[in-house]
Amino acid sequence: MKTKPLTSKRTLATLSGAYGALALGFRSYPALASVIWIKDELFEYLQGWGRPNHVALTFDDGPDPISTPLILDELRRLEIKATFFMLGSMAEAYPYVAQQVAEDGHEIALHGHWHKNHLFRSTRTIRYDMERSLETVTNATGVRPLYFRPPYGVLTEGTLRTARDLSLRPVLWGAWGRDWRAKATPIQVLNDLKKRFKPGVTVLLHDSDCTSYPGSFRSTLGALEAFTNLCEQHSLSVGPLREHGF
Repeated sequence: MKTKPLTSKRTLATLSGAYGALALGFRSYPALASVIWIKDELFEYLQGWGRPNHVALTFDDGPDPISTPLILDELRRLEIKATFFMLGSMAEAYPYVAQQVAEDGHEIALHGHWHKNHLFRSTRTIRYDMERSLETVTNATGVRPLYFRPPYGVLTEGTLRTARDLSLRPVLWGAWGRDWRAKATPIQVLNDLKKRFKPGVTVLLHDSDCTSYPGSFRSTLGALEAFTNLCEQHSLSVGPLREHGF
């Protein structure tokens, strides 16, 4: 599948400035998911909207030796595939888990090496981070990722330029379950997903607690079946970004 890198200097400057302003107000959470009107007007193509009969299911922050295998078991039971945005540091520590994700037929994508906000990093450190994660995840899984999602959903000019140079396509999300919260439950995760649930949406969940409240992955795990039922009720198929058609 061909991807369209962001090459325009004007586009780079506009995106980095807007994302930077947003991130200043939302340092603790994925920045753009909290400012829906700006995303809809300016950044729809970064949200990963795809074909109208499909929903892209994505997970961030793994691979994790405790939670990721449980997520994989549930996805296997439900007979669906997803895209896993892996942290290089986690793939480096647990390469056998990363390999299992790939062997199960899921799509491998990048989430950077360390989960650090790009707004507060130099272009040089961003490039080192992304290059290292690309090498680490590729070696662990045997697959070169095509997609990149920055930590906290914050893109800067350095992020966009590096993604272009590494032939990576930045992808954020259109709906999320806020499954990283301390008080999250499967029902709350599902209800949060419903708030932005539309045909063609890209969904963000997490398969690791490495940057979330300990044990919160269980809310994700408990919500997966109900989420797939929701998609079936709307005659929507669920799968990875490679099948999303955007």
